[in-house]
Amino acid sequence: MVAGGAVAVQSHINGELGVRLGDGIAAAVVSFGLGLVILAALVPATPAGRRGLAALRTALRERSLRPWQCLGGACGALLVASQGLTVGALGVAIFTVAVVAGQSASSLAVDRAGVGPTGRQPVTPTRLAGAALTVVAVLLAVAARMGSPATLALAALPALAGIGVAWQQAVNGQVRAASGSALTAALVNFAAGTAVLLLAYGVETAVHGWPAGSLPATPWLYLGGPVGIVFIAVAAAVVRFTGVLLLGLATIAGQVLGAVAIDLLVPPEAGRPGAFTLTGALLTLVAVGVAASQPATRQPE
Repeated sequence: MVAGGAVAVQSHINGELGVRLGDGIAAAVVSFGLGLVILAALVPATPAGRRGLAALRTALRERSLRPWQCLGGACGALLVASQGLTVGALGVAIFTVAVVAGQSASSLAVDRAGVGPTGRQPVTPTRLAGAALTVVAVLLAVAARMGSPATLALAALPALAGIGVAWQQAVNGQVRAASGSALTAALVNFAAGTAVLLLAYGVETAVHGWPAGSLPATPWLYLGGPVGIVFIAVAAAVVRFTGVLLLGLATIAGQVLGAVAIDLLVPPEAGRPGAFTLTGALLTLVAVGVAASQPATRQPE
C-alpha cells in the first residue's frame, strides 16, 4: 500500500513534468532515465547488488530465467508515458482508477497462468469477488464524468497501461527470485523501460520535432524516477508472498488513497474528486480486504 501511494505521487510529478516539457514521452524518458542512472550506480557498488547481477547472468545462461521475463520494464514505460500524457488533463484520481480497471482484470489472468513466482493461483470466489469489487469501485469513481467522451477516450491509455502492470509485477518477481535482489530486479526493469522510451522518443522527435517546453528548474519534478524505484523494488520483493492479484489490489488501495489526497490538495483541470470518486476509493479498500482474506497458495501443475 505504501508503494501504491508512491505511484500516486509519481503520477502527479510526471504529469506536471509532461506539462512543463510539452511532451509526455519526454517526461517519461527523464523519469525512467534518472531511475536507471541511480540504480546503475547503486547496484554494482554494493556486495548484494554484485551477487544479484552474477546470479542473474547464471539464471539467464542456464535458462532458468528466460530473456522475455526481463522485459517487464516495457510495461512500466507505457505506464510512465501515460502519466505524462494524460494526468494533466484527467487528474491523478481518474488516471488511477483507469489504471486500476486494467490492472485488476489482468491480475487474475496473470495469476491463473502462473506467470509470477508464486506459480498458478486458482480463480476462487473470494479472489474473484475482490477483483470484481475493484472494478465496481472504478466504475463508481468515474461515473460522474461518464458524460465526457473526451475523458473516457483519454482514459483508455492508462487502462491499457494497467493491463501491462500485472504482467510487469509478475515477471519482475521472477527476476527478483532468480537474482535474489530486489534492486537488481529494479535495475533490469528500468533498463528495459528506458530503452523502449528512448526508441519511442526518437520516433516522436523525428516526426514532430523537439518538445515545445524546456527542462524546468523545479527540483521536485525530477523525483519521479527515484519514487519509481521504491515501487518496483517493493513489488518485486513481495509478489512471491502475495501473488499478483493481492499485490495489485493492495498497491491499488495505496494509489487511490494517495490520488484522492493529491487531487483534494492540488485540484486538476477536471476539478476536485466528488462523492462518487471518494466512495469508489472506499470500495477499493473493501476489495483489498476481501482478496486478502484468502492467502496466495501454489496450485499443483
